[in-house]
Amino acid sequence: MGSKLSFLHHDLITPDGKISSLKKIDEKLYEAHVTIENISPSFLGFSIEEERVFFNIKSTLAQLGLDGRGIEYELSKARRCAEVRVELVALNEIGELVLSHLEVDSYIGKLFAADASRRVRDPIYLSRMFDRTDRDGKPLLSLGEHEGKANWTLEKIEGRMVAFLPIKKGIQSYDESVRGVIPLLVQALKNPEIKVREFIHLTQRWQDERKTVKGGLLLVNTLPLHIRTVFGCVVDELLPDGVTHTTASILQPDTEASGDIYELYGESSEELCKIPLEFYTLDPYREHIFFSDRDQLQSSIEDPEALFTAMESAPTPVHHKCATFVVKGEQLLKLKASDWIQSESTYQELPGFLHPIEQAEKVEKYMHAQPSYPYLEAIEKGIITSQGILLTRFFPSPIMKRMLLSEQVYGCLKGIYFLEPSRSHSEYFSHEDRSTLIDLAKFGLSIFWLDKRSKQLLRYVPKPDRDSGMFVPLSQVETFRKATMVGIYGSNLIEGTFEPLIRELLEGLLKLKQRSTHPLLNPETPLALVTGGGPGVMSVGNRVAKELDILSCANIVDFRTNSDQEANEQDQNPFVDAKMTYRLDRLVERQAEFHLDLPIFLVGGVGTDFEYALEEIRRKIGLLSPTPILLVGDPNYWKEKISHRFECNVEAGTIAGSEWISNCFYSIESAKEGIEVYEAFFSGKLAIGPTGPIFPHGFKL
Repeated sequence: MGSKLSFLHHDLITPDGKISSLKKIDEKLYEAHVTIENISPSFLGFSIEEERVFFNIKSTLAQLGLDGRGIEYELSKARRCAEVRVELVALNEIGELVLSHLEVDSYIGKLFAADASRRVRDPIYLSRMFDRTDRDGKPLLSLGEHEGKANWTLEKIEGRMVAFLPIKKGIQSYDESVRGVIPLLVQALKNPEIKVREFIHLTQRWQDERKTVKGGLLLVNTLPLHIRTVFGCVVDELLPDGVTHTTASILQPDTEASGDIYELYGESSEELCKIPLEFYTLDPYREHIFFSDRDQLQSSIEDPEALFTAMESAPTPVHHKCATFVVKGEQLLKLKASDWIQSESTYQELPGFLHPIEQAEKVEKYMHAQPSYPYLEAIEKGIITSQGILLTRFFPSPIMKRMLLSEQVYGCLKGIYFLEPSRSHSEYFSHEDRSTLIDLAKFGLSIFWLDKRSKQLLRYVPKPDRDSGMFVPLSQVETFRKATMVGIYGSNLIEGTFEPLIRELLEGLLKLKQRSTHPLLNPETPLALVTGGGPGVMSVGNRVAKELDILSCANIVDFRTNSDQEANEQDQNPFVDAKMTYRLDRLVERQAEFHLDLPIFLVGGVGTDFEYALEEIRRKIGLLSPTPILLVGDPNYWKEKISHRFECNVEAGTIAGSEWISNCFYSIESAKEGIEVYEAFFSGKLAIGPTGPIFPHGFKL
């Protein structure tokens, strides 16, 4: 693992520390050495100015009249610990009683890192949280049970946002029963798991008195402030002159019990009427920030250069899997190797469904070894609460589909960006990968390929009403979805002299669509051209399409083979905009996913013969309505390829009732002839389909 998973811990606060030694100065003053251990490596107090780090005494002790001021700090990131010399001051008689019972090993407080860069400066950051809830329906910010943001005042003071909470009528005091509770409470402080705050609440009593500080402790109430998205901190300098809040001044975002009692002391004749609070943002992963609020992130992920640069920050070696979860623009633009989780997991053959227990164990182990797993697990558990995107060197293993489609994850994950489809097969997706793509798309999860070949950002887009799709440039997504698909089949070995004909044919279609009203061809429906993405006539087709501003697409197969069989490796041509890739074992599946509306056949070999048969079958079985298929070239070439087979099938009676399929194929030697076929079809004048004529050669000469 490259990352230390800093998102597992708050980075502005430490765990509670315990007293390691205690020295009595007088009845009202003790000096304690507090040891804090197991501090998160991400604690910002290790890296900011020492004066921005302060000791925060437990609110239970503060409410009983004990304040604790840190006067000397020693922090060690290497040992993940801190030593703090704390001055403990009793503010009243109850505080003195607490001091007299306090012992070594009592947990009395923690450190808070008041990082100035985390200060909330804009009121909208906080006020917008009033109308939002977490995934369990709990409010992210509430002030009182029914009251809302109208009950506080937000002001911008000296570059920071300050909220003024109105103080409720009266003050809090204690009855005599509190003295009997204190010994038990102090002993409970040795066990940080025990929550003792409710015990002292039972001994507190409300009094209808003026809220003035007269030298001792004053406890006042506000409406209960429940915050999930920030730390709150009392601003002492905005209190009346002579009034100070105890160091229990931090409102934490992980408890619903904070934010209603404040402990003040000092001397002032001014009646208190409000409590000033400033706020510090959480680690970005925990902010509960919606993706729609991240303007910088949204603009950054539309910039391929920014994304490629971010990917370059991933740790080496480049064949290792690695992933990171990004929730804000600044994070994306400043990524470094340590921000990624890196793993080197090797795939083991799974035993299969006949051994379900072993199968489940191996799948679980493999899933846990994936670099994206810690992030997805943290999202599932509610540790990561901000919406963001997953950057990963390789497209996630299909085994991760279970987590990716969990309700918590797909609600938080707003995009997956990957650099390579596969570690073992480079640019080529497996059958399981494509199934995963379809499933993720159905759940609205956006998938993006940072394609090194084209230097473009491609988005996975399913074709409507098809269980297949392609990776498409962002600017062409709607074009791909709406387009009528023209396809060119032909040899990858020869270009021939077809370029002028292809160009004229496509130009003719573009002109025809301006005056046609057919669902497949009209001014509102764009054209896209699909090939196999290889050289030869495929390259010609893709190049001409780009030059004519027609979306250039390809279904590209990996023809690399380790066998001795002759397989001409098919280099990808450089004129492809949108694409899907396939491994060689799924060649038949790839051919079936062309889904062409207007196929065009040029001279080709065995592959072209297979593609011809598929287009024939699609129309025969009614998979799509009959559309014309053009056979470009010498009619005698097509007679030799097609006629004998068609005549043989007719004579044998094996296509009885389907002989009409011959009227879907049209031999043309010029673009003009092809345009005439299209014009007749789109105007409804072409005799095509089961009620049309039968041509004895298997196609119309």
